[in-house]
Amino acid sequence: MNEGRRAVRRQVLQVAAKLLEEGGSEAVSTRAVAAAAGVTAPALYRMFDDKDGLLAELAAYGFEMYLAEKREALALTPDDPVADLYRGWDLHVDFGLRHPAFYMLMYGTVRPGRRPPAADEAHALLVTLLGRAADAGRLRVPVEQATRVIHAATTGATLALIGEKSSERDLATSARLRDTVIASVTTDSPASSSGSDLASRALALDAALHTALTTGPPAAGAGVPLRATETALLREWLHQLAG
Repeated sequence: MNEGRRAVRRQVLQVAAKLLEEGGSEAVSTRAVAAAAGVTAPALYRMFDDKDGLLAELAAYGFEMYLAEKREALALTPDDPVADLYRGWDLHVDFGLRHPAFYMLMYGTVRPGRRPPAADEAHALLVTLLGRAADAGRLRVPVEQATRVIHAATTGATLALIGEKSSERDLATSARLRDTVIASVTTDSPASSSGSDLASRALALDAALHTALTTGPPAAGAGVPLRATETALLREWLHQLAG
């Protein structure tokens, strides 16, 4: 796609985003978007195929906005992996309440196997934050389990708040759920008792293995001097030690 066509596509998405924010997904008809963007209906169809294609692109656009805001905000916070989890929760909820139509499109119309790349990046950001907590000995459960728990809780809390009238919305609900959920998967500091310390150390090693497997050089076995079956068995043992 050349620069001119890319610029037109971006302009159309910005126009569609404005319509979405003002009137929800019902306002994003191909006719309305084409008219507002100053393009013909056939040109719009060539870009997005149909309304579903346009809405899918808008969801990806929303995830890009979300990621840009979240990364910028997290870069300003102290280098504390657990504090970043609390901050990340609040940023997630805040984005949803400021952009409810976008959030509903991004998280309320999920289809299995049809997640935009930017949504995978948002998921990967949470995994990274939890991996840092595990590396620091601050995680009670495996990264994968903690990721599912926090993702489900933040999404549910945000959708519930969006569904309430703004005058009746109580953000303390989100804060209380945040504190409960994050406390259930993290520790205040690296545990000192032998049993708990063993669990946190096992999770820290598992997180380090995961990082080596996903970021190391493929030709060198991803930086892990074990065969794939040995690595899988070691990670299974580490999860058992973690309880």
